[in-house]
Amino acid sequence: MTVTGTHRAAAWQVQSLAMSYPDEQFVDRLPLLRAAVRTLPEPLAAPLTAFFDHVAATPLTDLAADYVATFDHRKRFSPYLTYFAYGDTRKRGMALLRFKHAYRAAGLELDDSSDGAELPDHLAVVLEFAATGDPVVGQRLMIEHRAGLELIRLGLRETGSPWAHVLQSVSATLPPLGRHEHEAVARLAAEGPPEEEVGLAPFAPPEYMPQPQGGPR
Repeated sequence: MTVTGTHRAAAWQVQSLAMSYPDEQFVDRLPLLRAAVRTLPEPLAAPLTAFFDHVAATPLTDLAADYVATFDHRKRFSPYLTYFAYGDTRKRGMALLRFKHAYRAAGLELDDSSDGAELPDHLAVVLEFAATGDPVVGQRLMIEHRAGLELIRLGLRETGSPWAHVLQSVSATLPPLGRHEHEAVARLAAEGPPEEEVGLAPFAPPEYMPQPQGGPR
């Protein structure tokens, strides 16, 4: 089965929910999510099926604790895509603005007024935007941060995390990695995200700067 734009949009929607914090509403949606997965081509569907099999067999409290331990407490698995390109430097503020501007251009406004709101570069938010906002721009944002995405995928696979299946499905919606992308992944794995450049004034207003991870939801 050829992967179409409709398939990618459906997969991104399912992946977005799978990359969000697992709560009772997520579990209630499992039958609907599984039904959506059954309409997808094998490269997109098989990893998601494996992930949802794990979800169905795992108590929600354990699943939620695993999510927090994986994504909130370990920076190597940070779901915030600009972290891998800019670390916690001031330049990351401008990168976050670019995501917000892309969403606004598609007529979408993020609700960042509540404590539990995610930053615009959170993978679940980007996937939701690609599914329901602008698929071309959404995919482009993921491709621009492909090295970080691949590093997360490889790390999750190495540790046996169930979310590795979700990242595998995400990767299957994107073009195959070229030589330059492979080199970028290797370089990022070896060097890590950039460190702060001391003495530079912020490039964006404070409200657009990333906040510490692991805060209240």
